Amino acid sequence: MKVLMKGNEALAEAAIRAGCRHFFGYPITPQTELAAYMSKRMPKIGGTYLQAESEVAAVNMVLGASAAGVRAMTSSSSPGISLKSEGISYMAGSDLPALIINVQRGGPGLGGIQPSQADYWQATKATGHGDFQILVFAPSTVQEMVDLVGTAFDAADRWRMPAMILADGMLGQMMEPVSLPEEEGKALPEKDWCADGHQGRREHHVINSLYLTPDKLEDLVVERYRRYEQVKAQEQRAEEYLCEDAEIVVVAYGASARVAKSAVNKAREEGRKVGLIRPITLWPFPKDILQKAAGRAKSFLVVEMSMGQMVDDVKLAIDCKVPVRFFGRTGGMIPTPAQVLGEIEKLV
Repeated sequence: MKVLMKGNEALAEAAIRAGCRHFFGYPITPQTELAAYMSKRMPKIGGTYLQAESEVAAVNMVLGASAAGVRAMTSSSSPGISLKSEGISYMAGSDLPALIINVQRGGPGLGGIQPSQADYWQATKATGHGDFQILVFAPSTVQEMVDLVGTAFDAADRWRMPAMILADGMLGQMMEPVSLPEEEGKALPEKDWCADGHQGRREHHVINSLYLTPDKLEDLVVERYRRYEQVKAQEQRAEEYLCEDAEIVVVAYGASARVAKSAVNKAREEGRKVGLIRPITLWPFPKDILQKAAGRAKSFLVVEMSMGQMVDDVKLAIDCKVPVRFFGRTGGMIPTPAQVLGEIEKLV
């Protein structure tokens, strides 16, 4: 059965149904409904909802809960994620799984409260200090937000690393029909590494990200990057749309991909051989699918609600075999299908 839900509230309900019982957050537009929903639901199901005194406190509460072996999450919007970046780095350095939701708004600074995709670099390249990555999932519909929450929690547990749902204010605020997963019966993985009390039956587990011996730290970072190579091999996700004979391939993710798909359909009606690749994982980036498309396409068009943060990743993925052009709006402006179609026609 489908129910009509706002994106932010659907994210919260999906997390609960994925086994999350511990939420720590701080209000910020345009994601506040997520936290408000958690404040009502968590007490009713025996969970924990805590509005922390700051974003910094919230993310470190997630770190502590995750270290104890439970599924925990936090949510925020762009400036709030910046404040959480140190804690995310600590979690990555401690090999802790957790879910972070970023419902993006315009920036830099306080910017505005309208939708944006200008946190791409932050999510995929610089979520915090040090050598590390996090899993980054980019939904394009409210239903996909629901589906990817469970996927993100599972992947975070599987690889022992933080995961992020990179949404935006448009997806967070829109309402769409969704099918929710079953509330009961989800078996969560055993975590034999967590610090949940040994009761004299095993050795102590220490959760730590501080290593003062350089060679020890180097060994740990190198081992982590070997694991990242496995993540790249197994977790790449993307949607291909009308790419079989496409001479022009539009690359867009999230809300921008909805706009781009409309433009691609219109171009097809006009007889243009245009397709769409929609990255679903922004890290690991779906390099393999893009490389395959580059073997037949004559050009790529990257569409984003930013000044072009994904463009370099597309160029690297296809080894610059064909030209890559960019079109985007920023500051909270959303591109229109007509504008994207106009850019496609320039390439033709």
